[in-house]
Amino acid sequence: MHSQPDWAAYIAQMEQILALELDDTRRAELRVQFTRIAAMAEPLMAFPLDDRLEVAGVFHP
Repeated sequence: MHSQPDWAAYIAQMEQILALELDDTRRAELRVQFTRIAAMAEPLMAFPLDDRLEVAGVFHP
């Protein structure tokens, strides 16, 4: 099991980068949503992939 990211720090950094001003209620809701998204992504991120598998399609003109 992986440790949870510091969502409060992430949100604070994104506020600065994006020049946003969020109130405490919105910050709290974002923390809830990011935690939910991370929980949904956990099984997908844990799925083992073959090392030889292409991670993205390659466009050849």
